[in-house]
Amino acid sequence: MIQLIVFLPLLAAAFAGLSNRAFGTTLPKLVTTGALFIACVLSWLTFIPFLEGTATSHVAPVLNWMQSGSLDVAWQLRVDTLTAVMLVVVTTVSALVHLYSWGYMDEDPDQPRFFAYLSLFSFAMLMLVTANNLIQMFFGWEGVGLASYLLIGFWFRKPSANAAAIKAFVVNRVGDLGFMLGIFGTFLVFGTVSIPDILAAAPHMAGSTIGFLWFRADTTTVLCLLLFIGAMGKSAQIGLHTWLPDAMEGPTPVSALIHAATMVTAGVFMVCRLSPLFETSHTAMAFVTAIGAITCFFAATIGTVQRDIKRVIAYSTCSQLGYMFFAAGVGAYGTAMFHLMTHAFFKALLFLSAGSVIHAMHHEQDMRYYGGLRKHIPVTFWAMMAGTLAITGVGIFGIGFAGYYSKDAIIESAYAAGPGGYFAYWMGVIAALLTSFYSWRLMFLTFWGKPRWEQSEHIQHALHDAHGHGHDHDHAGHDHHDAPEGTGGYKPHESPVVMLIPLIVLSIGAVFAGAAFHHFFSDPGAGERFWKGSLFFNEHLAHATEEIPAWAKYGATAAMLLGLIPAWFAYIRSTDLPAKFADQWRVLYLFLLNKWYFDELYNWLFVRPAFAIGRLLWKRGDEGTIDRFGPNGSAAIVALGSRIAGRLQSGYVYSYAFVMLIGLTAAITWVIAG
Repeated sequence: MIQLIVFLPLLAAAFAGLSNRAFGTTLPKLVTTGALFIACVLSWLTFIPFLEGTATSHVAPVLNWMQSGSLDVAWQLRVDTLTAVMLVVVTTVSALVHLYSWGYMDEDPDQPRFFAYLSLFSFAMLMLVTANNLIQMFFGWEGVGLASYLLIGFWFRKPSANAAAIKAFVVNRVGDLGFMLGIFGTFLVFGTVSIPDILAAAPHMAGSTIGFLWFRADTTTVLCLLLFIGAMGKSAQIGLHTWLPDAMEGPTPVSALIHAATMVTAGVFMVCRLSPLFETSHTAMAFVTAIGAITCFFAATIGTVQRDIKRVIAYSTCSQLGYMFFAAGVGAYGTAMFHLMTHAFFKALLFLSAGSVIHAMHHEQDMRYYGGLRKHIPVTFWAMMAGTLAITGVGIFGIGFAGYYSKDAIIESAYAAGPGGYFAYWMGVIAALLTSFYSWRLMFLTFWGKPRWEQSEHIQHALHDAHGHGHDHDHAGHDHHDAPEGTGGYKPHESPVVMLIPLIVLSIGAVFAGAAFHHFFSDPGAGERFWKGSLFFNEHLAHATEEIPAWAKYGATAAMLLGLIPAWFAYIRSTDLPAKFADQWRVLYLFLLNKWYFDELYNWLFVRPAFAIGRLLWKRGDEGTIDRFGPNGSAAIVALGSRIAGRLQSGYVYSYAFVMLIGLTAAITWVIAG
């Protein structure tokens, strides 16, 4: 069964990609979408026995991959509880994204290529989560990087999409360098890349040292920090996060796939998979906690002022990943995976709902040009409402939406971890307040208030088309025929049924996934039995979480309410307040709007020096030295010699006789002298 789950998306991707347009667009879409739905059903059939406690971990061999000296890399598919959770998450979201794309990409001429990329992405992620050794994990790790590059830059004729794809690829290569060094170091220390063998031997390495750079350091600390650098790049933690918002240049289904359940969760999965190794280093755990806590706060602050609906949700993803990492950092790996699962449902829901809004607004993404949409696109409105209630953690007295169970459990675990987790606790609470604010800000700007559509250039183009002046095809190939009704003559419309079905299914997950699974993922006793050693389960921490003070337990709920109130006041009651705040606190506003100036800083520190070095090597090195004294220099000598020789070829007999006389004299002189 596991072989079908993993390789069906690959076969579908090969068919869609190689056939290109030979079979039209419907057959490639049908094959790829059908393959993912089959894989999804099989994944749930794999996952349910683990919930029931009747399944056991096993490894399915595929082939002997590489052997070199002591390095033995077998291609094997590992199936345990952790894998089963990821299989469900990846295949469910990917299958729904495939279905959603039938409507969103309906008139794009390159649909077979798009669906091939989607399926290739899914295969690479499935390879990653079923890996039984670090080399196989790295194969899937790089595979999702390649597929994300292809998907982000899918509209390759658009310069900004190309730039975003390159940025994502380059930033991830920085993180991947750390990941590769971590793999090399792990093999050097343990003599194997087999994950079970490494985790079994990890406790025996505690306290040992290894030479690294110019000093000796704790062995497992060095290995864990190097591996975590890879996770920082793939999961967009602070410092290596800059690619994530720019990835919005890809089609909206791509944003949902990358930011919900696949690429960005790879780092969290890797840390949880190697949790027994991370547990041997307090320094590494503290570093993971600090990076996660800082990221969840940092990204949330930026989300409060963004204007692009997809960028708000993108920074929300960055923030939620921070929660997962600081949960892992304090030892609550099961809770981190719980939030990974619930986040996959409500974040995919939010992205696909945003895509439905953008579709209705003729691909206008600036929320300042929305308003009053809840009456025009009611299904999308209620779907996005479910996602918002889930991400903000609405709930009380043990009953609530998905985020209420998983995100609150993370914050409580941080407090229960003691002094080492207090910083993460307060960062998590503040981020929960900010999350509530920017989530409700998005809802109020989009679905409430007066329509502001007539100010949008995209809407004006749509009106131009509706009055019979031609059809404007946006990047995704959608063609809108809107009657001149409503504000400015434009009337938004609901998305087609094929796009609404995934919203309804994901809404069910956003509402009920938390209540359905929280007992298995993080409860004492039940959690230990559920995970069955697939990750390190800290039962002591799980018990301590239940005994924290009431004020700490309800801190996240209070923060959620404190975020909702100013959002309602600023965007419903006194709509002129945001502009006044931006004017009065101009420096702070611009600091957040420009994303803490990370891009500008990196441009000054890395991009401009790199270009300067490149120009120096090009002009002075390549052209000024290599070309000058190499091919150009030798060509100049040949040309000079040719000109001199050409002057000797005068055509007169006496000139040739004179040269012959000189040569004869020189020869006689050489013989006599010799």
